[in-house]
Amino acid sequence: MTYHHLSVLVHRQAEKYGEKVALKYRDYEKAQWVPITWIQFSDTVNKGAEALAAIGVEEEENIGIFSQNKPECLYVDFSAFANRAVTVPLYATSSPAQAQYIIDDAQIRFLFVGEQFQYDAAFSIFGFCPSLQKIIIFDRSVIKDARDATSIYFDEFLKLAMTLTNPDVVTERTARANENDLANILYTSGTTGEPKGVMLHHSCYLEIFHTHDVRLKTMTDADVSMNFLPLTHVFEKAWSYLCISKGVQTCINLRPADIQTTIKEIRPTLMCSVPRFWEKVYAGVQEKIAETTGLKKTLMLDALKVGKIHNVDYLRKGKTPPLMIQWKYKFYEKTIYLLLKKTIGIENGNFFPTAGAAISDEICEFVHSVGIDMLTGYGLTESTATVSCTWKTGYEIGSVGTVMPGLEVKIGENNEILLRGKTITKGYYKKSEATAAAIDKEGWFHTGDAGYFKDGQLYLTERIKDLFKTSNGKYIAPQALETKLVVDRFIDQIAVVADQRKFVSALIVPVYSFVEEYAKEKGLEYKTLDELLQHPKIQGLFKARIDTLQQQFAHYEQIKSFTLLPEPFSMERGELTNTLKLKRAVIAQNYKELIDKMYE
Repeated sequence: MTYHHLSVLVHRQAEKYGEKVALKYRDYEKAQWVPITWIQFSDTVNKGAEALAAIGVEEEENIGIFSQNKPECLYVDFSAFANRAVTVPLYATSSPAQAQYIIDDAQIRFLFVGEQFQYDAAFSIFGFCPSLQKIIIFDRSVIKDARDATSIYFDEFLKLAMTLTNPDVVTERTARANENDLANILYTSGTTGEPKGVMLHHSCYLEIFHTHDVRLKTMTDADVSMNFLPLTHVFEKAWSYLCISKGVQTCINLRPADIQTTIKEIRPTLMCSVPRFWEKVYAGVQEKIAETTGLKKTLMLDALKVGKIHNVDYLRKGKTPPLMIQWKYKFYEKTIYLLLKKTIGIENGNFFPTAGAAISDEICEFVHSVGIDMLTGYGLTESTATVSCTWKTGYEIGSVGTVMPGLEVKIGENNEILLRGKTITKGYYKKSEATAAAIDKEGWFHTGDAGYFKDGQLYLTERIKDLFKTSNGKYIAPQALETKLVVDRFIDQIAVVADQRKFVSALIVPVYSFVEEYAKEKGLEYKTLDELLQHPKIQGLFKARIDTLQQQFAHYEQIKSFTLLPEPFSMERGELTNTLKLKRAVIAQNYKELIDKMYE
């Protein structure tokens, strides 16, 4: 297979696939999916590249993209690469202050924005960003500020291609493009401190095309991928580039909250997701089993049991299941498993890469038992996503798979995972101290994650920086507890507290609808949600559920006290990063009174 440089990739694919559909997006006004062929994709990228040159974009210049997932994000990416320019994505949910930091740090002159929210945020800081010259708006329905005399819409931007005085400039730049060029600067949302711009060069992407080709044997140009996670995130960005390089059709989900609807409209064969997606599927199935009775319930429970024996105990290890189990599995495959997959919208599934947080063993076992090929992986922005991943067979429950070909991984001091190879970042943008702290003299990148190898499989234990030390000198890994407890259908979010405290406690965001339903069943009276969460019966319900789930933990690791919160953790209050990871320092500050109360 030949791997094309990103500056020409879309055009080479258009030559190969022509009128075949490359991308799809949902037109919300018409409530239908609009196809974009490879030729249309290539034409738009050509126009975009010429328009960038026409407005004065230089080689190696940083261009900002502040938008939710839209085809335009990919058009701008590949138009920039043709000019040897660099794209800098901003999370669609970024606050004006977060956007300003990135625009200033990367000295962005041209910023592409998605919808009204991003436009408003960008325009509000326009005067405070000395480098910023122009905002280009993707969505035609965005209403510009009355004082705005410089912003243009994307269709107007594309027309600027016709004003290009030197028609060969893009061709000349593309000819100079090479794998040592910088492709993206991805700002990590940072659970601690200010964001750092991770530099990813074209060589990183060319290497992942090669290594994933070796690993993901069943991925072909007949696949259909649902693009659900933000394109700003390295997992989805690298995956989308991989799909383009493999000729896979990419269907772009604009609004993350709509995934339950859009996935059923597309019924994809591939989709990257985070464990939360599968946790919700698992909770839904558990709820269904809980409310079912009689023969139906017996069959559902048996289907999970048979699936575990067939897929987890036998096929996973390359062994043939007993004949009786094979027959029963075939029956459930056409009935219960199929119904479940159809309900989610993944009955055509090939495989589903999942990463970004720890996956509990229960979820992993459940997903495989019902015949869904979830690939568990581990990676970072700094490693251009995948460090390791599992395959359909030969995986171990609880592991993050085997290391990708050509990548070196070793376990350092404090069991820290160290990485070296072509997919690893060359450093942080304009941050030489941070780069020197992360990459040692021998070229090993220090991940900050602890782990170990067993039988060739990599296992993660904790974030080294996240380890809490209680006032009794015991070390607690909060993520291990949180991963275990968030499986419970009554628990939506959880933050474990233990640092410098005498025991472990937790702040819990319940699934409010389930709590209210439970209260109704038990005839509990209350005036406000707050009052309901304080009710002894509700407190007792959560205590019982927590105690059941944390049995496997040492006594000093177990939660002794908890507080149920009447509202979720939020990005607006700075409690979550853009990738929904907990910012523990902010939570500790925002909930100081409630936390102190648990230790009185």
